[in-house]
Amino acid sequence: MIHVMVIHEMDIMREALVALLRAEQMLAVPVLAGGRHAPADLRDAGWGGSASPASVWVADENCLDSLPTLPGAPCTHTGVDLPGSPLPALLVLLGPRRPGRLRRALDAGALGYVDKYGAPKRLVTGIRTVASGERFVDESLAFDFLQASQMPLTPRELNVLSLAAEGAPIRDIAGTLHLACGTVRNYLASAIRKVGARNRLDAVRISRLAGWL
Repeated sequence: MIHVMVIHEMDIMREALVALLRAEQMLAVPVLAGGRHAPADLRDAGWGGSASPASVWVADENCLDSLPTLPGAPCTHTGVDLPGSPLPALLVLLGPRRPGRLRRALDAGALGYVDKYGAPKRLVTGIRTVASGERFVDESLAFDFLQASQMPLTPRELNVLSLAAEGAPIRDIAGTLHLACGTVRNYLASAIRKVGARNRLDAVRISRLAGWL
């Protein structure tokens, strides 16, 4: 039996996915509050224990930042501790042409990558594949993998651009990041140049379309 935990910020989508997966043989899927705080709900429900440990987490791309770090992942997210059993294989639902989100999934230690606009059977196949310890990648996401490996912006440039995207002026960005105003301008200019934008707003637009922001 493969125990699956579905993590999605939209209740209706999460429940639809649960219903879909429960119709499959050898898949056990609990119904929890989930959403962006699913790891905490999973811990409270005992799914981090030895009685019914989740074999696979199916997480929407928008919930990646709420996940605890998986084995081998280079970055730390919320630091949620789920003692009692190894963390499960992570399968992420992604939209095509979003290499930034795919990069975040890679950094989170995901083993499976499924196009969330694809056929439901692809998700089921992906779950069974990652549950066996093998990598699964939807064909429609192959080109995004190439782009994800070519992330043009540095973490600092992303920080500056994300604050600019919120409408923060140079002085406020400098104060938040403890930088000189001239340094912030340099980071913005570099980000604009690297993504091939005309100006700051265009750089934000391009970065959001790619999923970097």
